Amino acid sequence: MTTTTAWAGDAAAALPADGYAGTLVGRVWNPAVAGPSPVLIREDGVFDLSATFATVSALAEEAHPAAAARAAAVGAARLGGFDELYANTAAATSEPGRDPDRPWLLAPVDLQTLKAAGVTFAVSMIERVIEERVKGDADAAAQMRDSILAEIGTDLREVKPGSEAAIALKQYLVGEGLWSQYLEVGIGPDAEIFTKGPTLSAMGTATQVGVLSTSHWNNPEPEVALLVSSTGRIVGATLGNDVNLRDVEGRSALLLPKAKDNNASCALGPFIRLFDEESEASGAPGDTPFTLDTVRAMTVTLRIDGTDGFHLDGSSEMSQISRDPIDLVAQLVGPHHQYPDGALLMLGTMFAPIVDRDEPDRGFTHHTGDIVRISSAELGSLVNQVEQSERCEPWVFGIGSLMKNLASRNLL
Repeated sequence: MTTTTAWAGDAAAALPADGYAGTLVGRVWNPAVAGPSPVLIREDGVFDLSATFATVSALAEEAHPAAAARAAAVGAARLGGFDELYANTAAATSEPGRDPDRPWLLAPVDLQTLKAAGVTFAVSMIERVIEERVKGDADAAAQMRDSILAEIGTDLREVKPGSEAAIALKQYLVGEGLWSQYLEVGIGPDAEIFTKGPTLSAMGTATQVGVLSTSHWNNPEPEVALLVSSTGRIVGATLGNDVNLRDVEGRSALLLPKAKDNNASCALGPFIRLFDEESEASGAPGDTPFTLDTVRAMTVTLRIDGTDGFHLDGSSEMSQISRDPIDLVAQLVGPHHQYPDGALLMLGTMFAPIVDRDEPDRGFTHHTGDIVRISSAELGSLVNQVEQSERCEPWVFGIGSLMKNLASRNLL
């Protein structure tokens, strides 16, 4: 454990660029009731919504979740200021530790199934294929890119999975000896959507995230994650870290569950920003509602700082995503598959760290103690400290524990 919480930053750094202007919903562990509560985060405090909505899942089922959350906060108990809860959350990694008698932040979802989509940025996948083929030669990369463009007749950024251009691109790459198991999900008709972790297993902000001690090649994956209701309606968004063990996945695609789902390997937060109604802009210059179109135009940044002085910056432009969020959700929820308690869907990333860290040509991998900060102007910052999964706090509060706790509080 570290001896300081400075790595987590302060609560102000966790907020969006417009501060508390949006409808920010989170979850808090409340020691007074020995369990979690959905909360509304405002400038004047963090307010317990559990008297109206026992779970975030229930709130997401409302016709207008943002308005429902604000209404439920009227007269609700104030659990403290956001800065107080944030500081107590981060204190778990320092001495003397978190104050168990004061609330702290949790991941902002509960009963939702934790899902993730992979290889959703076809242009980054194709560029990686090109880079591997030409071994870093920029001139050769440009020539190969031009050859592909001449073959398929369209810009790589405009290739839509499943389209005629995508089929032509796949045939070209296979003909060049560049077959990859990722081509099908990257540019084929069916998206790669997998279960990232069990319900209630996600970590929140200002906590540790885990990688297996046996992994020697791993990385963060900074992503936007969508809050989806049981009907498939997208009601809000948050930031996520789809921690990935690249050496495990690289051995076999069938090992994806082991590469993706380990103790503390999924981080979400710091809160869900619920979508506004189109009419909710105040009319001030530059003031627009937070909607799915906002997500489509978002830039997600990544910063990694190691105890060894290592530093890395990266970003993902959501405008470059090959599969629209609505298309991905349609492949997740529908007549073919239902999620009665809703789902949380991570949308994938452009980011693939290739900077050498320890040895030449070995690329990037995490070290224990790395600080990973994933940010966007609209969703704030999700910050976590890397630790071995086996040494992270064990996950013990599952669905059964939640049901027992809610029943004891007369919330069921």
